[in-house]
Amino acid sequence: MNPALQQRLGFAAWGALAALQIVWHAWLLPPTRMPVAAALALALLPLAIPLLYWRQPPRALLLAGSIGLFYFCHGVAEAWTVPRERALAWIEIVLAVGVILACAHVPKRRHGAGSKLES
Repeated sequence: MNPALQQRLGFAAWGALAALQIVWHAWLLPPTRMPVAAALALALLPLAIPLLYWRQPPRALLLAGSIGLFYFCHGVAEAWTVPRERALAWIEIVLAVGVILACAHVPKRRHGAGSKLES
């Protein structure tokens, strides 16, 4: 896959994951045991950490993919234990996998003077 397209898809999945957290925790199924603002802070602050690397998009996407592992685990746990939230949890799983796979590209091989790739 084209690396630029892969990066755009990763950023789109990252943004969609953040939007899903807002829709999930503030609109569709707000928490009953804590304020909505606290739930949104807990859900969105980890997704905001890669914004610190906004000048280095590959590094920001790598960090977003690492944080996406947490959201993948959260989605699996919610899908398994809370039937009412299963559809939202599956959307979270798909988006988290999209972010994770977007930063898992094959590095380019360098053909240097001492490379074994030369024939």
